[in-house]
Amino acid sequence: MIEFRTLPDDHPDLMRSPLLRGALLTLQYVQEHGSIGLTQTKAFKRVFVHWAVEHFDWPGKSAEEMFRYNRVINEYEFPPLEVLHFLLISLRLGRHYKGAFRLTKKGAELARSPGHLFAELIPYFVLRIDHASYARFDDQPFGKWDVWMNVINVEADQGTTEAALYQAFYGEPEDWHTAGWRAMAAFSSCVLRPLEWAGLLMETRDNAPGKHDCHVFKTQLWRSALKLDTDEMLRPVHVQ
Repeated sequence: MIEFRTLPDDHPDLMRSPLLRGALLTLQYVQEHGSIGLTQTKAFKRVFVHWAVEHFDWPGKSAEEMFRYNRVINEYEFPPLEVLHFLLISLRLGRHYKGAFRLTKKGAELARSPGHLFAELIPYFVLRIDHASYARFDDQPFGKWDVWMNVINVEADQGTTEAALYQAFYGEPEDWHTAGWRAMAAFSSCVLRPLEWAGLLMETRDNAPGKHDCHVFKTQLWRSALKLDTDEMLRPVHVQ
């Protein structure tokens, strides 16, 4: 069983979610400016894409890094924004009207309530979206969220590695240097990355030459927002 708790709007852990922060900024931007212009393919226009890159503070995609190689960035080149756009439309928090993205009544209400926006956005994003649709490859890892999250709840409680988590589920000691790297990539893209974007996991990577180590930790938001069957198996966290 997976239960997402509804947190109060002023709960400090909510802002640990990059996706929630991005959603709030987007909804509030529309409230301030009235709308976001759309291209002919119904993507956000570049002026807003650039604003989002500068303000989202997305892990691993700082404005400095993004603009270092590209002076012009389209929505599809900033995947978190492309996914967020899809989510806001799917959840009917916004709509396309006369060449622009505008808020619905529901979107305007949730722009003022981070706790309720989290409860609406994050479970839908994690549990119901096809994460392979925006991954580099189309491969889908075998498994389901109830199992993945209950096992990660225990295995990553004191910190673990991407390779150790993969082995816990599939029994194979694969990593990015073995023949099973595509399976590892699918697991990382479709399980670990959504949890990181949601703010429930934090990853640190060692990308030194010849190394591709990834350490995985549960965030405080995971502990605050999730109720799982394996909670009773956790060891107390001692704070010094």
